[in-house]
Amino acid sequence: MTMTYAQPLTRRYTRARLAVPALWRQVVRSSEKGDVTAVPEPDRSAYTQLEIYDGVLAAFERRDEVAEVLRASADRDSAVRRLRAQFGLSHLQATALLDLPLTTECRDRIAHRAEELRSALGR
Repeated sequence: MTMTYAQPLTRRYTRARLAVPALWRQVVRSSEKGDVTAVPEPDRSAYTQLEIYDGVLAAFERRDEVAEVLRASADRDSAVRRLRAQFGLSHLQATALLDLPLTTECRDRIAHRAEELRSALGR
């Protein structure tokens, strides 16, 4: 009998890389539907979501500087490193910021969702 083993995930498909796009699906796609209902995220705690939202909202206050960092970066990895160094963001916050459009409408949706999470968590 031959044993077969599952092949390890390549760097491209690691859990950390899949978590952020799943997290922001609710923010990005809600503009297409016109509603603000949240898509449940079973693998992400509400506290982690709120931490990411707070970091992104803080970066939105300095959106011109963020846009300049993104323009000056050669690739995605260097953009994440520069955002983390310059704005004090976590890796998840910086990666999420790269996936979002820097528009007022997007900021409003994120602020609304963060407020919902704060009230649900009693913060």
